[in-house]
Amino acid sequence: MNPAALRFMLFVLLVAVLGTVAGWPSRGLAEGARPAGTSRAVAERAAVDLREGMTPEEVRGLLGKPWRTALAGTGGAGAGTLRWTYNWIGSPTSSSSERILNVDFNAKTAEQWSVSGWNWSAY
Repeated sequence: MNPAALRFMLFVLLVAVLGTVAGWPSRGLAEGARPAGTSRAVAERAAVDLREGMTPEEVRGLLGKPWRTALAGTGGAGAGTLRWTYNWIGSPTSSSSERILNVDFNAKTAEQWSVSGWNWSAY
C-alpha cells in the first residue's frame, strides 16, 4: 500500500471516529422519532392549525413525520385518498389514553396532494 492511500484511509477513519463522538449517527437514526415533549396536548394544539388545501410538506412541518401512511382508491389518474396517521399516547389527565389523528389528502392530478379532511380517534 502506498503512503498516500494509507494517509487517506487514516483520515477517513479519523473523520468517522470524530463523527461518532459528535453523535452524527444517532441523529440520523432518531429522525423518525418524535421530539421530546410531544404529547397529546401539544399535538392537539398543533392540529388546530390544520387547514383544508394544505400540502403534505406543510402538514409535515406542522405535525412532523406521520406514524403510518395509506393510499386507497387509485383507480384512475389523480383519483385516490392518501391518509397519514399520527399516534400520541398520554394526556394531561391520564397516561393510558391514546389518541390517533388521521389526515386525509386528495389529489386532482398525480403528485398534487392537498388536505381534504382530518379526524381524531380515541382508543
